[in-house]
Amino acid sequence: MERFFGLKERNTTVRTEIIAGVTTFLTMVYIVVVNPSILSSAGVPFEQVFMATILSAALGTGIMALFAKHPIAIAPGMGMNAYFASVVASHGVSYQMVFGTVFLAGLIFILLSFTRLRETLIQSIPSSLKYGITSGIGLFIAFIGLRMSGIVVANPATMVGFGDLHQPATLLTLAGLFLTLILMARRVNGALFIGMVVTAVAGYLAGMLSFKGVVSVPPTPDFFDMDLPGVFQHGLYTVVFAFLLVTIFDTTGTMIGVAEQAGIMKDGTFPRAKAALMADALATTVGATLGTSPSSAYIESSAGVAAGGRSGLTALVVSLLFLLSMFFSPAISAISSVSAITAPVLIIVGCFMMEGLARIDWHTFDEAFPAFAILLSMPLTSSIATGIAIGFITYPLMKLVSGKGREVHPILYVFGVIFVIQMVYFPAH
Repeated sequence: MERFFGLKERNTTVRTEIIAGVTTFLTMVYIVVVNPSILSSAGVPFEQVFMATILSAALGTGIMALFAKHPIAIAPGMGMNAYFASVVASHGVSYQMVFGTVFLAGLIFILLSFTRLRETLIQSIPSSLKYGITSGIGLFIAFIGLRMSGIVVANPATMVGFGDLHQPATLLTLAGLFLTLILMARRVNGALFIGMVVTAVAGYLAGMLSFKGVVSVPPTPDFFDMDLPGVFQHGLYTVVFAFLLVTIFDTTGTMIGVAEQAGIMKDGTFPRAKAALMADALATTVGATLGTSPSSAYIESSAGVAAGGRSGLTALVVSLLFLLSMFFSPAISAISSVSAITAPVLIIVGCFMMEGLARIDWHTFDEAFPAFAILLSMPLTSSIATGIAIGFITYPLMKLVSGKGREVHPILYVFGVIFVIQMVYFPAH
């Protein structure tokens, strides 16, 4: 094992790697609860999402461990699950059809992993749009957390308003949120997971949570028929593109960030990049056939790196722990049914995703406004695809009229025209 993962060359040990793997798992295991909670709201059976989440995470992280040999974990990404649910609601289509878009995005991602088109696509899209998209998704999922918990409610006069603090669910959410924030501020490993556990205990004592069991035989994973023809019949091409684009940016950026922290980068290059990207692409594609939204590299992997993780052994430990978690479906099902337990995670993860805003050149208006338009439109329209479309339309347009048209890659002009046509003739709502 030491030789296979190159532990001596990476100046680490088996014990350190195991501790790092456990640390990473504890910081991201919330997805096993949150992902089924979000997708089940779109009509997907809870147990199906539960098993799909675990198996896609174990698969992607396992491939990362054995082939890329990096301490980076893969699992269904936050933001994409919320977008999945919003597509089902806003487009009036079946969740099987939306799984078809995820499957197609995964296939395209696999193909791009073998070509230089992926690098061209990443390089052609300016930083302001990339950071705007990530931050917009952060606002989007934080808003969902606020809405789920009753902190923000519908208001006929102002569209939204402040909720009723006399509601038990809202009070429990606020208590869980402040507790988790304290743990985060104190840099406690697994703060999100610990916050959920304590909130669940409080909910149980308050009579808001009841268990029909804790441990059981895992539900049987089920491959199901995706409605691929429906994707083309309803023209869900923007949805496919949104899943693909966000997954590529999120995964690539996270992998590079974690690799730099772990000292893996060599002369500015990411070793075994194709294997690492393939891990995510395969997890997304297989996950769609099992019943979950796209997978992504997790920034929580940095917690394991901070604990000393430097090799694929860290990721292998994470993969095995995900498989172990499938035996706790009754407890996880009960916890996910109480929105006050999962809502604080959505709000805090939304904050994590705002980091890129500091890197946008707000003093240059033709850079700032497209990012601002994305930030504004994603939560207000409840559509990540709409936010991406608006950004891709406004950026080349503003550069063109400001005399900087040559700074824009031709791909952006093509995307801009496509999105204008899509929004005029094939609107999302």
